[in-house]
Amino acid sequence: MKISIVIPCYNEEEGLRHLADNLFPVLDQLSKDYDWELIFVDDGSKDNTYQLLQEIFVTKFSAPHPAQHLPPHPAQIIRHEKNMNLGAALRTGFAAAQGDIIVTMDSDCTYEPKGIFDLLKLMDEETAIVTASPYHPLGGVNNVPKYRLALSKAVTAIYRLLTGSKIYTFTALFRAQRKDVVKNIPFRSNDFLSTAEFLIFAMMKGYQVKEYPTVLNVRVFGTSKMKLLRVIKSHTAFALRVAKHRLKGDFSGKK
Repeated sequence: MKISIVIPCYNEEEGLRHLADNLFPVLDQLSKDYDWELIFVDDGSKDNTYQLLQEIFVTKFSAPHPAQHLPPHPAQIIRHEKNMNLGAALRTGFAAAQGDIIVTMDSDCTYEPKGIFDLLKLMDEETAIVTASPYHPLGGVNNVPKYRLALSKAVTAIYRLLTGSKIYTFTALFRAQRKDVVKNIPFRSNDFLSTAEFLIFAMMKGYQVKEYPTVLNVRVFGTSKMKLLRVIKSHTAFALRVAKHRLKGDFSGKK
């Protein structure tokens, strides 16, 4: 089985070495049981993100890392000429991914990369998506801003009502999803709504979702790219769209 790890990046130069320090040991362990590929999507960064990705994950990665036993396995880096936002970066990464299971993760390590093993453990024949869930009763948050918690709780309440599900977290990027789900679920959002849109339309099509209770940490390096008012507007419009689909009995995810 092959694992694709897709990591969108936008102006993340401050945290990429921290990411490497946390991700390299995971890839070393992953190599024992899986074939894998690492795909970065540089979403039109204006800082040195692209150059550092090349230096850390391609040039140095072409030889075994001194701290681990990684084989030569450089990352693939795909560059958007201009910033197109998270959803567009995910579509680019999905199109390039060759793995049977595609893991998506944040570049800022707000979810610890070692959680990849827990995501994969929960993936069985009946499960199509395993998503990180800090808002699960067994999960938690660490120094996350109150406004983000309030927004997430409101979003969760609305989407639980609309979908009739018991999912606690709809917005986490840290997930494992089977390749056939990625191929069959259309999502058009370019912004942070894309994670919820993809998950909800997958659920509406009957794909089974599991949650991985874990801790969401505040980012240590760089700044969040989330624009609060834009996100609220996107979720409101999408909630109305989901309600319309439910009333029509149309679960295609199309407009």
